[in-house]
Amino acid sequence: MDKKICVFAGSFDPPTVGHLSVVEKSLKIFDGVTVALMNNTAKNCLFSVDERMQMLEELFADNPAVKVIKFEGAAVDLLEKEGTPFYVRGVRDSIDFEYENRDAFASKKLKEDLITIYLPSEQEEMHISSSLVRNSIKFKKDYDKYIPKRILNTLKNILEKKNV
Repeated sequence: MDKKICVFAGSFDPPTVGHLSVVEKSLKIFDGVTVALMNNTAKNCLFSVDERMQMLEELFADNPAVKVIKFEGAAVDLLEKEGTPFYVRGVRDSIDFEYENRDAFASKKLKEDLITIYLPSEQEEMHISSSLVRNSIKFKKDYDKYIPKRILNTLKNILEKKNV
């Protein structure tokens, strides 16, 4: 029997406890998750692609059911490459849902067998975003509780090297 996998893609700038939660929930449904770091050149990221890959690989290093990859291009092409129609999206609120739903409708035109699965945030994680973390870093505010403990030191070491 084939393993049922899904794709969870994002910019992960940086990876947060919310991202980790989406992967953990996905593994309760699927045999495997491909976490895809999408390189969106239109975004002004704080962390380089290599730094984000380092954090994601470290975060999931002990979990053989999670594969971390880089991908540049359309999500539907990524799903084709991974051989799955299942695209997981984390949603925090109605704004996220509306954005993701519009994207899903457009993507469905390109990949008819696409199945988008929305996983809502836990209430205590609804406010957590990579933007919140980046702003906390910028304004020298505490962000430790928003970053998975496993990669917190790595993130801080990267910031120290950047002199941020």
